[in-house]
Amino acid sequence: MIDLSINTKLAANILEKFITSEITRVGLKRAVIGLSGGMDSAVVCALAARALGKENVLAIRMPYSSSSPDSLEDAQKVIDATGVESLTIPITDMADPLIAQFPDMDMVRKGNILARLRMIVLFDQSVPFSALVVGTSNKSELLLGYSTIFGDSACAINPLGDLYKTQVRQLAADLQLPESILKKPPSGDLWKGQTD
Repeated sequence: MIDLSINTKLAANILEKFITSEITRVGLKRAVIGLSGGMDSAVVCALAARALGKENVLAIRMPYSSSSPDSLEDAQKVIDATGVESLTIPITDMADPLIAQFPDMDMVRKGNILARLRMIVLFDQSVPFSALVVGTSNKSELLLGYSTIFGDSACAINPLGDLYKTQVRQLAADLQLPESILKKPPSGDLWKGQTD
């Protein structure tokens, strides 16, 4: 078995420098992050706040009507812990008119619509906040193809793209994220009970 242990302090330092250098080299100093309440987005939010300063990070929660209330609560815990700016922009009223036109739509199609709407919101809000959209996909998801093209795979930079989920867990523990996030099964929260 391959040892996927990482030096979490070194990894955090490298990722913080990556976030800072990639954002500042295009003349910006701010980041917008979709904060789901899951581990990956919580880690990215914490790293971005450390790298750029909490006032330069906008975390956006984008619940749908079937989203877990726990996700909103866990995202709020991250917002409170990091002190970043935040918005909550529900996407139900955006998604439902399209979904209603296709009563036989399966959950994957619906989930892809939600993921793409969330990215529309993030890129839209990056303009008034003068920020880059920072992605939250890890290497395990990318290798397995567990993402939506032009949805969660769309971002300006993706700091976790070279870390396996196992390594993200190590980093999350070292960053002392809330216990509820550390123990939560990974999910895109695109439909009730979905896990990856």
